[in-house]
Amino acid sequence: MTKADIVENVTRTCGFAKKESYDLVESVFSIVKATLESGQEVKISGFGKFEVKQKNARRGRNPQTGESIILDPRRVLTFKPSNLLRAAINGDAGQGPA
Repeated sequence: MTKADIVENVTRTCGFAKKESYDLVESVFSIVKATLESGQEVKISGFGKFEVKQKNARRGRNPQTGESIILDPRRVLTFKPSNLLRAAINGDAGQGPA
């Protein structure tokens, strides 16, 4: 699914004009992006949690030469789906923990 598909779905389901739907989707993505850039997490109830985690420098290996190198520290984006989303994907909707 692309951003254009999301805009089309918002237009169809909410009855907004395409331009309004586009602006709405852009605003949501912009807010999520800015929040993650600042290091905060984004938690969407019933969907999941986006979180930026810090990875330390570590030793790696160049696969072509076998030479040992040091990989720089970096930040990575992780996503943890909510239990509701996980259940829906696995076809367990409506069932509680076993």
